[in-house]
Amino acid sequence: MEQSFVETGRGRWEQIASRPSQEQIDRFDEAMTLARQVRQNAHAPYSRFQVGAAVLMDGEWFVGCNVENASYGATICAERNAIAAGIAAGKKTIELIAITTGADPGVPMGNRSPCGMCRQVISEFSGEGTIVLLDGGMSDDFDFTGEAISFEQLLPWQFELEKN
Repeated sequence: MEQSFVETGRGRWEQIASRPSQEQIDRFDEAMTLARQVRQNAHAPYSRFQVGAAVLMDGEWFVGCNVENASYGATICAERNAIAAGIAAGKKTIELIAITTGADPGVPMGNRSPCGMCRQVISEFSGEGTIVLLDGGMSDDFDFTGEAISFEQLLPWQFELEKN
């Protein structure tokens, strides 16, 4: 399979699956800037694994970082925090979500992608064409590198219930 890339003003993203819309591509740099900024606020004293997420829901940005707890089950992931902020503001549909772990270039995509619980929460609010950006770090030529993935590629067989 031939590699395909999408370039923005400050980034280069490997395109996996369907091509993002031009409107989405135009927001990639903003998305990753927001995710990287909020990552700095993460509370991760146990794992030291700081994560930041920025989610575009119905045209508005929401951010979240991971918040760990000594009772590990009470830990809340960055992606779910960002989505919850959007839902609290009355938004319902994810257009784009950017996720950063601060990983160095070359770290495998599986070590930088959402956990299973976050994938399921994203699926609850994603629509056809939802794009997931995974931060792959900086390069000599770009501030942002990584992957632009359709959500269907990230979670191809989503668990769904009929909504009443």
